[in-house]
Amino acid sequence: MLALLTLPLALALAGYAFTVWKARAIERQFPNIGERIDVGGVSLNSVLVPAGMNADLPPLVFIHGASGNLRDQMHAFRDKLNGRAAMLFLDRPGHGYSDRGGPENGWPDGQARAIARLMEKRGLDRAIIVGHSFGGAIAASFALEHPEKTAGLLFLAPATHPWPGGIDWYYDVAKMPVIGWLFTRIVALPAGLLRIGRGTRFVFAPNPRPDDYVAATAPALVLRPDAFRNNAADVANLLEYVRRIQPRYRQIRAPTVVVTGDADGVVYEEIHSRGLARDIAGSELVWIRNLGHKPDYVVTDLAVEALEKIAGKVRDLQESARRAEARLARDHEE
Repeated sequence: MLALLTLPLALALAGYAFTVWKARAIERQFPNIGERIDVGGVSLNSVLVPAGMNADLPPLVFIHGASGNLRDQMHAFRDKLNGRAAMLFLDRPGHGYSDRGGPENGWPDGQARAIARLMEKRGLDRAIIVGHSFGGAIAASFALEHPEKTAGLLFLAPATHPWPGGIDWYYDVAKMPVIGWLFTRIVALPAGLLRIGRGTRFVFAPNPRPDDYVAATAPALVLRPDAFRNNAADVANLLEYVRRIQPRYRQIRAPTVVVTGDADGVVYEEIHSRGLARDIAGSELVWIRNLGHKPDYVVTDLAVEALEKIAGKVRDLQESARRAEARLARDHEE
């Protein structure tokens, strides 16, 4: 009987010790590459890439999705847009190397307000707001809360509307007061490390994941206990939030493009992307066959064209989408 009681305790202590050690190792492997700035009692981490002398686009603010950090969008867009615009890549509150702040930052509108304050600190008056996945809900909230700061909106495979069903079980467990604390400090990190490869390939599917993606974008940062719990709370709060906020999307007047694929295994593109195109007057939906959840990586050039169109340049995004589909079809055949 004593052995039966001792074994679970020993396993729990081993999991806790491993989590403490590995979380520090992850931070050594992926140190902070940004600057932490106080935005009113909470410090947000960000990288500001200045515009070049011949910049032809307004400032751009990139908001990453669930389980992410600023490296994700920066790896996709920085080189493609270098010099053309001031670019602000940020860790959302409680992610990467940003503080969580108060309970309001567990909701998209609270995070949008924190991002607006960060823009002010960074000297950006107005910007095109780019939101991927969960970041789409924050981008929509930003446009509602801060229309004067919103030069336009680019949604990439967004999560913005009420959907049927729920969320993965581990989000509900991780956000619980006591059990969640234990779960994130004993189980989540070692289990998460085993799933990073498979999980990131799933996010890209049916498109291939870039070989350097895991090393370049540091998804392991979300496995640290506090980050994991913050991410879980964000995801757990989203459905209730979009039920409340979605009717207000009709108030958005900013130029808007929504880029999505019909093979997204993470969010319901028929609900979210078509919903945004319906709700935001004058928005353009760019629907791409055989594209998964990562248009920021798989059709980056098209996303850049969308930014150009939002900024007032003449671009045929539907024709670009057909070219992207042809390329994806060729890639699939190979």
